[in-house]
Parts: sequence; structure tokens; C-alpha cells
Amino acid sequence: PVETIARRFRYDAALGAALKDLEEDIMEGLKEHCLEDSACIGGFRVVVKESCDGMGDVSEKHGGGPTVPEKAVRFSFTVMSISVQAEGREEAITIFQESKPNSELSCKPLCLMFVDESDHETLTAVLGPVVAERNAMKESRLILSIGGLPRFFRFHFRGTGYDEKMVREMEGLEASGSMYICTLCDSTRVEASKNMVLHSITRSHEENLGRAMKLEDQPLFRVHGGASGQSKGVSAKPFMETQPTLDALHCDIGNATEFYKIFQDEIGEVHLRGNPSRDERRRWRSALDKQLRKKMKLKPVMRMNGNYARRLMTREAVDAVCELIPSDERREALKELMELYLQMKPVWRATCPAKECPDQLCRYSFNSQRFADLLSTTFKYRYDGKITNYLHKTLAHVPEIIERDGSIGAWASEGNESASK
Repeated sequence: PVETIARRFRYDAALGAALKDLEEDIMEGLKEHCLEDSACIGGFRVVVKESCDGMGDVSEKHGGGPTVPEKAVRFSFTVMSISVQAEGREEAITIFQESKPNSELSCKPLCLMFVDESDHETLTAVLGPVVAERNAMKESRLILSIGGLPRFFRFHFRGTGYDEKMVREMEGLEASGSMYICTLCDSTRVEASKNMVLHSITRSHEENLGRAMKLEDQPLFRVHGGASGQSKGVSAKPFMETQPTLDALHCDIGNATEFYKIFQDEIGEVHLRGNPSRDERRRWRSALDKQLRKKMKLKPVMRMNGNYARRLMTREAVDAVCELIPSDERREALKELMELYLQMKPVWRATCPAKECPDQLCRYSFNSQRFADLLSTTFKYRYDGKITNYLHKTLAHVPEIIERDGSIGAWASEGNESASK
């Protein structure tokens, strides 16, 4: 028997309650657009962001409750926008747009479970009914009384609030260390390090399903190891549909982790020497930590987190690090790398980049190309035949996702993460 405790709402009831909470906003939105109350009975379209994340150590510090895994997982949703197709109007009119899509206040919990996010069997057992309800709702309409009249709502679900680990688990892909580096395209790590910028999004839930089916049809394939090449890193049947996108919060954290390592390598002048010993690396790391603590009041952390990442990826931090780097040329290169990164970051952080940072959005492809050039020349010692998963996504996929969705930052997992806290 599986030792787990889970609490969940019925998905339709939870969405109904969330819409009832927004009743005033919906009515105001209709008034604002001068839409006759009775002209808008049908045709409400609700876009929902779904998030799911593991919560690490939630063990009882003292007390003798039931024995459950020390880890928990939380699945939640956010109503992102509501639009309506009014009679006699060509296009749908947005009557509600969530202004703070990454706030814990707009992020409604649907299911809390004592499960380790790596325990696929238990996770799928608990979330199975959620997936079933979600699939049923895609095909049907919810009738809800808003402003005294029964109205019809259709739901569009977009699973974007997942970190890469969870996406890979939900979509049946191999783990993050796989040679298939990306959850959006079929590129391998070596290909991505040679061609850093020019990739387009090719993966989708349907395609992953198709590839998994192929695997099931040809079990001999698995035995002879030809599977990965044909299935492009799909190793199990996808369990839940996610939207192929980039999670802004984890992108920040992943890239900051990488810069933290570049800083150490530059302090130790790795580009001049081959393989440094463990002790040398340890020395460089403590020199970096000491400098960041002295100049930036940044305490070292065991695991990179969002707040540390935000403070590390600044001009002040790179200036502090440059004091420890002997060569002028390397200092300039490092400063340029950070400057380019700071030009790119607002584009995938902003809730609406076209309004908030139009110039940086226009220059994104140019900046990412220059950033990639720097990595493959000045920092070649780190990126020869390899590149990190999030750097690849940052350089290759951001403009395409923004063209498709209008934003990356609004669809991040941040609301769910802070609500878990």
C-alpha cells in the first residue's frame, strides 16, 4: 500500500469558485466595454495557468503524526484571462486580465499531496483524477450564474508553471542530464553547443505521445538501444499535457548557477590551464564567496535560489568579481557577458514585454547571437561540446515563445512557489 495523504478539490468546483470570486471583475469588464448584459450569455473563454511543484522537506519537526513521505507536491491553477464573444462583434473582447499572475494570491490550490515529486507511480496515482477531470472539461462548458444570469464558460488549460524536472516527468522525457537537452526542441547537447541560437520549437504533447506509442509498439528497439535516437529522448508515456515553454524563475536560477561557476573559473584563470584540482576549485569558490559577502553582503547559499540569483546577476556583482581577475581582457569579456545577459533578462521576466521593454525585445536576437559568440570564443573552455539546459533555452527559444504567447514571465511558476512557502 502506498503511504500517502492527499487533499484535493474537484477541478470544476474549484474553477467555479474561482470564477465566482471574480464575479465583480467580470461584470465591471462587461460594463467597461459597453456590452449588453444579456448579449453575453454564452461564449466566455477562460484561460487557466496550471502549476505543479515539489515542496522539498516538509517533515514534522517534532510531534508524532502519521508516517508520510517528508516531501510534498502542490498542484494549483491561476485564472489568467476571461474573454467573451459578443453577438455582432468579430473578435473576442478580453474583459478580465490577471494583473499579478505571479502573486500567491491569484494562485489557487487544487491538490496538496504528501508525495516525493520523483515518485512517479504515486504522483500519477494521485493526479490521475485531475487529468481525467481536466480532459472532460476541455470538451464541455460550465454553466455558472454571474450577475444574476446563467452564463457559459469554456476553459483552456495551459500547463506552464512547471520546472524542467517536472515537465520531463509529466511529458515522459528522459531526465535533465539526457543528451536530449531541451524540452522544446529535439536538439542534442553537442548540437546545441555548436549552434546556440538557431532552433525552433518542435516538441509538443501530441508528438511525445506518438513517440511513446512507437516505443510500446517496438519493444525490441529498446533492447538494442536504437530507441533514444528515434524517440528523441521520450522514454515513457506522457502523463499530463504541459505547454512547451520556459519557466522564468528556474531560468533565472539555472543561469545564475552557471555564472557563479564562470566567476570561479575566471578567478582561477581556467582558460590558461587544463584540469584544476579539487582543492584549487575550493579555493576559488571561497575567494568568490568572501568577495561577494564583503562587497555585496551576499551570504553563500547551499542551493541557488531566486533571491540570490537576482542579486548575483547584477553589474555590482560582476564589478566585485572583476577585482579578483588578473587580466584586463578577461574582465572586459565578463562585463560584456553580464551586460548582454541583463539586456536579455527583462524580455523573459516581464509580464508584458511588448509594453514593458520593447527595445530589449527588438534587440533580443542580436544580443543572444553576440552572447553565443562570446561563449563559443572567449569562454570556449567551458562550452566546447556542452551547454546547460537553461542557457540553450534562453539563447534559442525566447523570441519564438514570446511571439506565440506574448509573454514568458506571466506564465512562470513563481506564484505557485511562493504560495507553497
